[in-house]
Amino acid sequence: MHLLRPIRESDLPGLVALAKSTGGGLTTLPPDEEFLADRIENSLRAFSPRVRKPGGEFYLFALEDTTTHELVGVSGIASRVGGFDPWYSYEIRPEHHTHKPLKVEKDIPVLHLKQEHRGPSEICSLFLRADKRRGGVGRLLSLGRFLFIGAHAKRFTPTIIAEMRGYIDQTGQSPFWEAVGRHFFPIDFYAADVLSGLGEKEFITDLMPRHPVYVPLLGSEVQSVIGRVHHDTEPALALLLAEGFTKTSEVDIFDAGPLLRADTEKIRTLRSARTAKVKSAALPGGWPGQTPGGQPSTTVNTLPADAPLHLLANGALDFRATLGAVLENADGSVSLDATTAAALNLDVGDKVWISPLR
Repeated sequence: MHLLRPIRESDLPGLVALAKSTGGGLTTLPPDEEFLADRIENSLRAFSPRVRKPGGEFYLFALEDTTTHELVGVSGIASRVGGFDPWYSYEIRPEHHTHKPLKVEKDIPVLHLKQEHRGPSEICSLFLRADKRRGGVGRLLSLGRFLFIGAHAKRFTPTIIAEMRGYIDQTGQSPFWEAVGRHFFPIDFYAADVLSGLGEKEFITDLMPRHPVYVPLLGSEVQSVIGRVHHDTEPALALLLAEGFTKTSEVDIFDAGPLLRADTEKIRTLRSARTAKVKSAALPGGWPGQTPGGQPSTTVNTLPADAPLHLLANGALDFRATLGAVLENADGSVSLDATTAAALNLDVGDKVWISPLR
């Protein structure tokens, strides 16, 4: 079983190991132990019951293999981007050019630097160990956090964005960075991206070109990667598009990766989610059930081994989410596998969040 939960201080060694294994793909969580320790501390504060509205909190979730107790993945939510340090993107706007004597009329795409100080919530910092990318584990890591957003909607904005990693060529270079950023920043792409991830934004303010960039002035090979994702990011892009996210006219300022946006209430996982009371916790195959505390239940249930998996969560601040089967009862309640109920810290009579896994 894999369990999604808030990160803990004891997860620091595992988080450092994951960050070192990303190959530079997780710039919001660079392999810097002191920075990652601060990230964990910030996340612990974010889960405080005192939080009532989105104020830039950063929630970090750990995906644990409950058999080995290893940290095998992470994902995060920023309650609001921007703040004292602005959040940057390039917005692509068409500029209309016309000249009747030459019968010229065309729209020219132009990159305009955009700053956000009170932006929307953002899902971010997703990474899953390569050997775990099967069996719906990636969907748990990515989509499980939507159930947390649904259960604690006041902590987040009505809009969610996602910055996708941009295209990197076979030599490990970002064509967009080489064509644009390289001329303004005396560092390489990964150094700039990591600095931004560390929260060091002053160099962007001071060095980023202040005038719009006309896309046709860039080479065709550069134009073709604007809004294109990294090969390893294609599954994540497909998953979010299926959830109801759409591409926007904005791209990342460093690698031109696309920015996705969705209305929170229209995200598929949340639209199809419901809450139900746990009636009993049954053992698979129809054995007599028991409560997570070990007491016999009043009913005997059948949870077929091939029952469809659902995304399940307890909805608490001490959040837990996993994949599991449910048995729908006539009164609207559900029965869970006893092991699943125990992993979610749920007992008979508690409320469980349920969303079909598609």
